[in-house]
Amino acid sequence: MSYNTFKIVGFTLIETLITLAILISIATVALPSFADLFIKIRVNNEISALHRLLLLTRNHAVNQERFVTVCPLNKSGQCSNQWHEELSVFYDDNKNKALDPSSAEVIIKIKLAIKSGDKLQYAQGRTALIYAPSGRLAVWGGNGTFRYCPKNHSNKSRGIIISGAGRFYLSTDQNMDGTDENRSGRMIHCN
Repeated sequence: MSYNTFKIVGFTLIETLITLAILISIATVALPSFADLFIKIRVNNEISALHRLLLLTRNHAVNQERFVTVCPLNKSGQCSNQWHEELSVFYDDNKNKALDPSSAEVIIKIKLAIKSGDKLQYAQGRTALIYAPSGRLAVWGGNGTFRYCPKNHSNKSRGIIISGAGRFYLSTDQNMDGTDENRSGRMIHCN
């Protein structure tokens, strides 16, 4: 008679506990880094979406030879300074910062509101950004900086600087201190 011997393969309880302890240690070190990474990705995505919206606004003004406005519209169709809410791009032939469907002004694009608690601001008290058919800003003094600030992480704030010529520039970390600055070297922050 022949007896077959079987060897049982597996992990012992001690091996399993040691592996679990190592995984917990690695997770404890790595999770804060992942949280920071997710915040940075969210900020970069919002800045990219706003950048594309501004490109669209300027291109429509030039290509359609019409005044085009980007702003947060309130319920009555007037531009407000609530930049963290839904943003609308629309033809604004009379430059009155209001959507008037009766005069062939239509919405071109809508960008959804930003994450609750985060801030998006554009220049002190400004309610709209209007592009002329030339691609320049239609209103003197309309230039400024869009500032996006994630809640409780002001060091990860980013911005888009709008010049009077209608061009825009992304903020960068010029001095390599981990925070973005505008073209003058001032840190991007929200009020």
